[in-house]
Amino acid sequence: MAGWKLLTIYHTAEPLDYPRRLPPSVVMVGPSLWDPTAEQSVDLPQDNRPLILVGCSSEFQDDGAIAAAALAGLRERYRVVVTTAGVDPTSLGDPGDAVVARFLPHVPILRRADVVVCHGGMGITQKALAFGVPVCVVPWGRDQLDVAAHVVAAGAGTRLGRRRLSPARLTAAVDRALACREGAARVKAGFEATGGVAKAADRLEALVA
Repeated sequence: MAGWKLLTIYHTAEPLDYPRRLPPSVVMVGPSLWDPTAEQSVDLPQDNRPLILVGCSSEFQDDGAIAAAALAGLRERYRVVVTTAGVDPTSLGDPGDAVVARFLPHVPILRRADVVVCHGGMGITQKALAFGVPVCVVPWGRDQLDVAAHVVAAGAGTRLGRRRLSPARLTAAVDRALACREGAARVKAGFEATGGVAKAADRLEALVA
């Protein structure tokens, strides 16, 4: 229609998104991040083991096997925090010295985390990378295979196939992800260079002015 202007706010950025030419109406602003305003303290084991945050999907997709493999394989060499979301935490058995809860604010954990293990949802994946934390993705379904491919292509983490998931293989994939901090830092810088939500607001206000 005459007088209409097109604007697409694209909540990601290079290098997580593949470098390509986009129409001028498409504006990358990086991820839209949210966390509870009141930070809940998390009691972590006080030792020098690297810290791993494991996140199940908030939309139930029966991906508790990721958390179970993490608890079985990672606890000896890593400090582990698991947020189960759509998975009943009692189904995972004795967590040992790991922290297991349905929901915890991720930001205070991400500030200290060394790797995030997740299903490859765009929310948790981009949130981890926004803090420069590499990701080990076990894609479970929907768009998560594509998200995992973006992570690997950006050098920001590793991918482990769902059918190959085991405690030993997950531990090996996390070990490899630890070496991807430089790639995760590049993604973090790419997100920040977009101008973020402030740029999105500016463009929307300019559109309706």
